[in-house]
Amino acid sequence: MYRPKKALTLIAAVAAASLTLTGCAGGDGGSGDAESLTVTMWGGAAQEGHVATVFQPWADERGVKIRQDSPTDYAKLDAMVQADKVTWGVVEAEPNFTETACAAGTLAKLDESVKQAIKDAEVNPEFVNDCAIPILQYAFTIAYNTDKFASGHPTTWAEFFDTEKFPGKRGFWKYATGGIFEAALLADGVAPAELYPLDLDRAFAKLDTIKNDIVWYDTGDQMVQLAASGEAPLVQAWNGRITQAAADGQPVANEFGENLITYDHIAIPSGYPNEALAQEWMVWFLSNPEAQAKQAEETGYGTASPKALEFIPEEIQAELAGSEVVNSQSVATVDYGYWAENYGPVTERLNVWMAQ
Repeated sequence: MYRPKKALTLIAAVAAASLTLTGCAGGDGGSGDAESLTVTMWGGAAQEGHVATVFQPWADERGVKIRQDSPTDYAKLDAMVQADKVTWGVVEAEPNFTETACAAGTLAKLDESVKQAIKDAEVNPEFVNDCAIPILQYAFTIAYNTDKFASGHPTTWAEFFDTEKFPGKRGFWKYATGGIFEAALLADGVAPAELYPLDLDRAFAKLDTIKNDIVWYDTGDQMVQLAASGEAPLVQAWNGRITQAAADGQPVANEFGENLITYDHIAIPSGYPNEALAQEWMVWFLSNPEAQAKQAEETGYGTASPKALEFIPEEIQAELAGSEVVNSQSVATVDYGYWAENYGPVTERLNVWMAQ
């Protein structure tokens, strides 16, 4: 288990650069300011790490001011675009959202310089669409409490669902695209190559077998707390948050067996006044594997470009999605094309099932 670098030094540098939060201290998020870029992400320490490693260095080189907002809010983004009052420059979002938003014209298309940078960086084509590039990779893993399961823990989703052999509550993200259905189907014996389109009837039937043992979480902090406290000693988790918690001394660890690879996107809302600047940042990011490597070490999440791995020590790669170590244990990559088409109805069905 590696210990990620603390963000204090980098975050102090960011603070010294006088970042302005959108809506605070008169910040306008970039509208009317030809030399600023507003970064909107999910917030917290992860956003601080991203900004410090892959936004502020570019801004310092370019003489650009970085502004920040959080968290990403899809309804707010849509409203900005519809009102033609866009203040967010680059936005971290889930791939199923960027797929549908791109088709709807809510996001700006990638220009040719970005497309060439994608090719040069050897980014997995599956992780790109017409409007978005990956900012990071992560894995849905089996996280476990190391005190509770000191002598053995589940290493497969079938074992994760086995409450007799491995007693205790199970934590799941209360979100349709959070891997719960994929995990249920894998636990029920579906071959990884046959996961999609998801057999929802079969998935819900499998989930019924542990429904009384499920505890839901909404945030990464809740996820870690469930596992670390033992309230839910087994959690389907985002690997980076568990890695960080373990490094901070909490009794949790990732099991990477049968992990599901996933990723987050960065996109530009349509109508952003400084779109050209945002596209320029994308090229810089894709073309700087060393900056991506620093981002990975700071956040515990994998890189957009495989070229960045050569700048990351092997002991750190052991817990990074996208590395050979983690990918060799992966069973599938989440299919966001499927989720772009089915997110709405599946979410409705999940909400009804949880309420029953």
